[in-house]
Amino acid sequence: MAAGRPRFEADRTEREELAGRFFDAFKEGDVDGLRELLAADVQAVGDAGGKAPPWGRGAFGIENVARLLAAFAPRFTGIGGIVEPCEVNRHPGAIFRDRDGKVLGAWALDILDGQIQAIRAVLNPDKLGHVGPVADAWAALREANASFRCHDHRRSTQ
Repeated sequence: MAAGRPRFEADRTEREELAGRFFDAFKEGDVDGLRELLAADVQAVGDAGGKAPPWGRGAFGIENVARLLAAFAPRFTGIGGIVEPCEVNRHPGAIFRDRDGKVLGAWALDILDGQIQAIRAVLNPDKLGHVGPVADAWAALREANASFRCHDHRRSTQ
């Protein structure tokens, strides 16, 4: 208080730092690094609105969320996906873009006590247009899966 800054700014800075570490680990495909940042009862939910590839009914618990992220990260980075950290709905988060800069989704992280409690993804293109031109998420998924299978096949034949 004596410094003239509100107390919540420290919490905000800590949350932004943790989110930065999370998105760096995601881009690097560092599953152990991601797992360290997740709460034991973390949940990952996505709103695709039937218009983008869904996350099913979501993922719950550290192992299931880590598995979801481990499956998604190499596919996303393999097609030149871009993670653009920013504030999303007043939470640390990121905009996910294709290689051309078109929006694929937005993630907001609920962070409490130094851990990620929830990952909330907006994948519905109807809810992303205000961020910029929206990509065809289905086409991006097809490309990512094809690229991943091809890369995985090359590794297994070496």
